[in-house]
Order: sequence, then structure tokens, then C-alpha cells
Amino acid sequence: MELYDVAEVREARPSEQLPAGAVGTVIDVFNDPPTAYDIEFVDTDGRTVAMVTLQADKVVQRDGHL
Repeated sequence: MELYDVAEVREARPSEQLPAGAVGTVIDVFNDPPTAYDIEFVDTDGRTVAMVTLQADKVVQRDGHL
């Protein structure tokens, strides 16, 4: 994935109040093994509800825009 790609969380993240399937935007990419991404999740009003760093195996790239 690259900056600004849309990503979906594979499993629920209760500590961040994110359900499985939550969709966010990649805001940083870390290529050092293991590959990881900073992902920003927003509500319907565009307010940030979580910013989470996740390893590549915890997310899947989604087509489209938020």
C-alpha cells in the first residue's frame, strides 16, 4: 500500500474502538521489516476517531475513496 490508500482492518481493535472492517486512510508507510502503516480513521463528520500503526498482515487494501 502507499500513502492515501484506503485500508480495512481485518480484526476488531477494541482498545481503539475500531470494529473489524473499519476503513481508514494510510498516512505513513514504514518499509522496514515488518512493513507497517499509520492509518487514520475518521467519523462521518471528518473528525479523527483513531490513528493506529498496524502491521501489513492486520489490514487489507480497499478500492475506492472514503
